[in-house]
Amino acid sequence: MQTRVKEIEQKGEALSGVAADTYHGEKDIAASGDAFVDAAGTAGPIGNCTKYGNGCVMCIYRCPTFGPRLSIGAKAGIDEIIGTKPDGSIGAMSGSCKLHKDSLSREILHQLDQTGVVIVPVPEKLQKGAAALGQKACQQYAMKEFNENIILLDTGHAKLMSAYYPLQMLRQVPGFENARFEDPYAGGIGNSMRYIGMLPRDNTLKVDGLSNVFAGGEKAGLLVGHTEAIVTGTLAGHNAARVALGQAPIELPASLAVGDAIAFVRRSMQEKQGLTQKYTFSGSVYFEHMKEAGLYTTDITVIKKRVAESGRENVFAKPVT
Repeated sequence: MQTRVKEIEQKGEALSGVAADTYHGEKDIAASGDAFVDAAGTAGPIGNCTKYGNGCVMCIYRCPTFGPRLSIGAKAGIDEIIGTKPDGSIGAMSGSCKLHKDSLSREILHQLDQTGVVIVPVPEKLQKGAAALGQKACQQYAMKEFNENIILLDTGHAKLMSAYYPLQMLRQVPGFENARFEDPYAGGIGNSMRYIGMLPRDNTLKVDGLSNVFAGGEKAGLLVGHTEAIVTGTLAGHNAARVALGQAPIELPASLAVGDAIAFVRRSMQEKQGLTQKYTFSGSVYFEHMKEAGLYTTDITVIKKRVAESGRENVFAKPVT
């Protein structure tokens, strides 16, 4: 815990060990390994947020505390892939922030507790403008309704479905007179910048050019969301274990949405236009593709049948030996 890999040991295309900086500890840590997973993410550090965003906004990544994000894949000499926005500028801004519930009016708090969602129309003079929607990493929410309304979701805190909201404007909206940002702390000026530094990989999530390094989460491509991180992280970890034990890594078949998504994103990122888009099961580009391919269903029986027919049933439940 609370360590950051800063150096690697490499033999040809294989990593053999890493050195981690404890940062607030007394000494560094060295560790050897037969396989590795790079799940370092793509957000930050402060230099990138300053250059491509609105500066450091003191987000959950805590770069000032633990140092800048480092990628073992990049340390091994792999050229990282840079995502862009539709206008061609680099990176994408995290698409939501959190407000402290107790800083909202009693009426908003009561509705949030009762229904889990609050939609507050915003006068035109207090709207940020449609251009702000193009900055968001979460393209499934880049709709005019998210500019014309303040939309809150109850996730423990009050999740504000906007990349940021100028505090002097937000506090003019009824019910938000005392609003306070929980994450990022400076959510009135911006948010974290992401998708700067992904790794090229195949459909087993093995990093191109390295024999025993796998990519999970945003390091695996322009994937947005927790579900996408779970899918790629599970496969990357499983395949790392297989390679460590001398077995070949596996792919998830394209007959399943999880396998199709991994392959679809890889194909899309080969094209310039594909690098301007973001992919998720919950909307936008990949969700539309998933429906067109006949993969979208909420029928659990159908899903179980597909998994059984794919030959991957219980594949992650079986110990790798």
